[in-house]
Amino acid sequence: MGIRLFNIFAKITGWPLQWLCFRTKVLYEDPSVQKRHIRGSAIVISNHTSIYDYAVFLFVFWTRTIRCQMAELLFGKKPLGWILRALGGIRVDRNTHDFGFVAQSEEILRRGGVVEIFPESRLPREGEERPLPFKPSAAFLALSSGAKVIPAYTNGRYFQRGRAVVLIGRPIDPRAVTEGIADEKERITALNGQMRRRIMELEREYRERCEKR
Repeated sequence: MGIRLFNIFAKITGWPLQWLCFRTKVLYEDPSVQKRHIRGSAIVISNHTSIYDYAVFLFVFWTRTIRCQMAELLFGKKPLGWILRALGGIRVDRNTHDFGFVAQSEEILRRGGVVEIFPESRLPREGEERPLPFKPSAAFLALSSGAKVIPAYTNGRYFQRGRAVVLIGRPIDPRAVTEGIADEKERITALNGQMRRRIMELEREYRERCEKR
C-alpha cells in the first residue's frame, strides 16, 4: 500500500515538471488493442535510451503502479536511491549471481501487478547496434508467470526542443509465440527474439509516422 500511495503522490506532484522536461506524446500501434491503461498483470518492455526512461514511463502508464527493474548503481545515489525504493524499484545487482530480483518480479506479476524491464540491461554505447541483444529475464518471467508482454518504443528526446514520443505496441502473448516448443531454453530464446523484433518494428513505425513528414 505504501508503494502505491507514494506512486500516486509522485505522479500528482511531478506531473507539471515532467511535462516541462519531456512533453511526452503517446502513440499507439493499435489503440483498439492496447492504450495507456493496462489491465491485469503485464510486463512492459522498452528500448533503453537514458536513465530518464523510467520517469517517462511512470507517467505514460499513469493509471498503474509500475515496478521497474533497475541497476544497483542507481540505488547507491542519495536521495535517488530512497526515492526509487519508495516507488517500488526492483534492484538488479548485475555484477553478482543474486537472482532475487527475478523472484520479486514474479511475485509482483502473480499478484496482478506490472513490471517494467529494459531487456538491453544497459545503455548502448556510441556505435553499437540498437537495440542491444536482450537479456533473458523478461522472457523467463513472462513464461513462468503467464503475464502478457507490452512492447513500447521511446525516441529518448528528453530535455530537448522536440517532444519525447512513446509508441505503445500490441501485447505479445508468450504462449502463442512458444506454442509447440517443448524445451524451456528454446522457449525463452524464441520469446526473447520475438520481443526484440517487436521493439525494432515499433522503431520503424515511429520513424515512418514521425520522421518522414
